[in-house]
Amino acid sequence: MDERSSEHRPDRVVVENVNHPGRTSTVDARMYQAMREALLRVLPVEAPGLTQGQMVEAVVPHLPTDLFPGGAKAGWWAKSVQLDLEAKGIIARESSKPLRWHLVSA
Repeated sequence: MDERSSEHRPDRVVVENVNHPGRTSTVDARMYQAMREALLRVLPVEAPGLTQGQMVEAVVPHLPTDLFPGGAKAGWWAKSVQLDLEAKGIIARESSKPLRWHLVSA
C-alpha cells in the first residue's frame, strides 16, 4: 500500500522516527494510541528516565488486553511509539548507558 494513500485513513496514524528524520510510516491507530497513553503515563518527567526494558515492563499493566493479550507485541509497539514521541520532542533520550528516556517538561 502506498504510504501517502494511507495517511488519511482513520484506522492508521503517521509516525516519525528520530533515527530517520523526514521519513514516516503508518501504523494501526488503536495500537499506537493505546501504547502512547501507556508510555506517557509511566515515563518520569525528569532524569533518570526508564530504559527500554523498564518501559516495556511498566506499560504492560496499562495496555488493553484485547489489543495486547498477555503483553504480546508490547516491545515492538513501545519502541515504535518511543521513536515517534522522541522525534516530536515529547520525550527525551538521555546521554546514559544504558539509554534512558523521560518526558520533556512543558
